[in-house]
Amino acid sequence: MGVATAPPPPTTSKTLQKQYLEAVGAYQYVLTFLFMGPFFSLLVFVLLFTSLWTFSVVYLVWLYVDWDTPNQGGRRSEWIRNQAIWRQLRDYYPVKLVKTAELPPDQNYVLGAHPHGIMCTGFLCNFSTESNGFSQLFPGLRPRLAVLAGLFYLPVYRDYIMSFGLCPVSRQSLDFILSQPQLGQAVVIMVGGAHEALYSVPGEHCLTLQKRKGFVRAQGKLWGPRFHLPHLHLGL
Repeated sequence: MGVATAPPPPTTSKTLQKQYLEAVGAYQYVLTFLFMGPFFSLLVFVLLFTSLWTFSVVYLVWLYVDWDTPNQGGRRSEWIRNQAIWRQLRDYYPVKLVKTAELPPDQNYVLGAHPHGIMCTGFLCNFSTESNGFSQLFPGLRPRLAVLAGLFYLPVYRDYIMSFGLCPVSRQSLDFILSQPQLGQAVVIMVGGAHEALYSVPGEHCLTLQKRKGFVRAQGKLWGPRFHLPHLHLGL
């Protein structure tokens, strides 16, 4: 299949306002990625020792009740996924989504996404938002980006990332999603992890293979024939 999305406008044709909006989109993503989790973790703790302690207590009770939600499909918000700020983030780099094959929605998929990178910006734009029109390119598919389970331990931040459709990359979480009666589930696993997250040298494509245990291959055998393992190309 050819490219099914219109390319972002070239930098030379962008107005000053457009460049400003793109910078805002990029900076808000970086700041949220780096500081939102630690900030709200500290805030919930500090408020316990102030006159506003009830806010922390109520949230901690909610956190206890809601603890298993990330492993049960999460809480996806189409309103968050369709915000205009993600199109600005897409255009800043730019990020492209290239369709090379049809993925019928009558089966489930595990997509291997690579390279991992530090902040996974391309994967967020293509699978966790509609900035590149994933649902128009692959109608009937419901993408979910599988990330580190530890991110869902951070108060407030866990609720924020769940709104994008993110889920823990754990057996319990993936089993729940792929066993749903509604087909068309597409779990996106960012292979590489910490060993490859810092391999971001222009012109080089580094892989860590010798110590790998073949996660996707092993899990594919475990879950059986209900899903396929295609590789989806994205450009960043």
